[in-house]
Amino acid sequence: MAEGWLRHLAGNRFESLSAGAKPAGYIHPLAVQVMRESGVDISQQVSKHIRQFLPPEGTPPDLIISVCGNAEKECPLFPARVERWHWPFDDPFHAAGTDEQRLAEFRRVRDEIRAKIESGLVAK
Repeated sequence: MAEGWLRHLAGNRFESLSAGAKPAGYIHPLAVQVMRESGVDISQQVSKHIRQFLPPEGTPPDLIISVCGNAEKECPLFPARVERWHWPFDDPFHAAGTDEQRLAEFRRVRDEIRAKIESGLVAK
């Protein structure tokens, strides 16, 4: 959801890529649904592994923003020149309860991510 919001809110000011230490291999359908409700299509995004952005496979980014609570511990070390920010959001993938409760959790996290990107990155 963070990649989708950054692309939507910042346009071409940033190249937005997302990856994880343990990618699921797909974008959760509820994430696609709640982002679509906000006018953002993430249905074509792909779950990627962070190794894609490490030498020798890839070029390290200029900035890494980790968004899941365990990301600071799970993400590999990058070269010292890579700036890192940590924005810990709950991972709605693990939400329990009824379908409506799980959907509400995805919406809550979606809105928190948007607010953080708007105040912490796009506004700069």
